[in-house]
Amino acid sequence: MGQDKPVYEAVPLPDRREISDDEMLQEAEEFLARAKTRHSIREYSDRPVQRAVIDACIAAAGTAPSGANQQPWHFVAISDPEMKARVREAAEQEEEKFYAGGGGDEWLSALEPIGTDAAKPHLTIAPWLIVIFAQRWGWRDGEKVKHYYVPESVGIATGMLITALHHAGLSCLTHTPNPMRFLNDLCGRPDNEKPVMILAVGHPAEDATVPAVAKKKKPLNEIMTAFEGET
Repeated sequence: MGQDKPVYEAVPLPDRREISDDEMLQEAEEFLARAKTRHSIREYSDRPVQRAVIDACIAAAGTAPSGANQQPWHFVAISDPEMKARVREAAEQEEEKFYAGGGGDEWLSALEPIGTDAAKPHLTIAPWLIVIFAQRWGWRDGEKVKHYYVPESVGIATGMLITALHHAGLSCLTHTPNPMRFLNDLCGRPDNEKPVMILAVGHPAEDATVPAVAKKKKPLNEIMTAFEGET
């Protein structure tokens, strides 16, 4: 016989934050200004990053909202040089196939302004790699449980992780070699987990650059529609 199913129980809202309208706008604008300083980089220094910083940023990602609060994610943080080298070798093998034509002309053309190719030295130079896994199902009280809204939930958590890393003064780069199943074996993760992204994490090199096109962000009127009622 299975365990009793969890039941709904409400608790008073914790951590309530009360700020004025003026303070709210100031906070929002300050966050926007800081968000604009986030850049994806490919050139890293070998300056170490302490494990405690990575732990705190992943813990922050773990506070993300998720479908039915199932938290369908797992993060594998790697600083071991030999393991990073294995990740890089396997990723570059897939990338070579992609850039040799497997990605298709349209996709490859879209990447030209970004300046990427099959070589991924950042995967070994950056002090940390964080591999993000999505759990399609999990276990509760010894029973298999289907997870819901997995891509949406993991996407939110990943965005929070990237933001936490930036807030901590670090840079990162999203990397999605295709296919990525090799990461399950390298990271010792079970079949119910799907690797969705590798984040290279660290400090930018002195000569770090960003693609000029990456600084061109859509203006607010192109990414937002508002329907306001009378106030």
